[in-house]
This record gives sequence, C-alpha cells and structure tokens, in this order.
Amino acid sequence: MGAAERAEHRSEARERERERAHTPPRVRLDLPRPQRRTWLPEYDPEAFGRTSERIARFLGTGRFIVWMTVVIILWVVWNTSAPGHLRFDNYPFIFLTLMLSLQASYAAPLILLAQNRQDDRDRVNLEQDRKQNERSIADTEYLTREIAGLRMGLGEVATRDWIRSEFQELVKELEERRVFPEESEERDR
Repeated sequence: MGAAERAEHRSEARERERERAHTPPRVRLDLPRPQRRTWLPEYDPEAFGRTSERIARFLGTGRFIVWMTVVIILWVVWNTSAPGHLRFDNYPFIFLTLMLSLQASYAAPLILLAQNRQDDRDRVNLEQDRKQNERSIADTEYLTREIAGLRMGLGEVATRDWIRSEFQELVKELEERRVFPEESEERDR
C-alpha cells in the first residue's frame, strides 16, 4: 500500500467518522432512554402529590382555622402589648401580611395539585365503572338470549302435564269408540 493509497484510506475513514457524527444513533425501543443531565433537583412526583394532598386536607379543616386564628391573635397581641424592644412587627404588621401572603401563595397551588390528583383518580374510577357496566350489559344480554333459547327449546319438549293431558284425551277417545268392550258382571264373578 503506497503513501497515496494510505492518505486516501485515511480521508475516507475521516469522512465516515463525520457522517457518523451527524447521524443520530439508532434508538432501541427495548431499552430505556439514557438519563439526561439536568440542573433541576429530582423528586418523586407521587410522594410530592401525596404530601400536597395531606397539606390540602389539613388546610381544609377547622383545626387549621383555629390554629391560624390563635397564631394571628398571639402575633397581634405580642406586637401591640409587649415591650418595644421585644416587638418584631409593629402596627401595620407588614411581616404578618408577608407571612399570610406566603402561606396563601403555597396553599393555592397545593390545593390545585390535590384537586388534579383527585380528578385523575375519579377519571380512572369512572373509566373502570364504565367498563364494568359494559361487561354487565353484555353478560345480561347473553343470559337473556340463552333464556330465550331455552324457552323456545322447552316449547318443543313434551312436559309431564302435556303427556298426561294427551293420554287423558286418548283414553276419552278410545272410550267413545268403545274399543274396550264392556265386561259383563258375570265374568267378574
């Protein structure tokens, strides 16, 4: 192999490398995607949702209202009646307003998240109920068809009462024709 051939071979190899670099790698569907690097913290959405539901449930109770009222009353009483050097939030209570705004700004999204999760559960339950109702209707229709088939089949089957009535009619008809001769009383003796 001469120098020219080696140079040509190297240039072809570089060209193939460039083509591979521009071609996306073949994605296999049977393997999970590789993890991407992210700057955001990772969390378990299910655990976060459960926690938000607990908080939303607590925010909707009378206990929360009572505790919130007690804290606000203590806050106002402390900041109006305590000695001046111990007060941390004077009359316009700006810090209290900030705390209540902060609490409200977190409470609203948590409540919405809890409602969305409940809506998702309700949607799944509704879908399961709908499928169960469809199965029940299909089963009922099948049983109705089977019962109708049995009734039609029984209409063609001789029942005990029908056979008895046929025999009674046959006996009456034979008696009318006098197929059986009347036996005299002399024979019985």
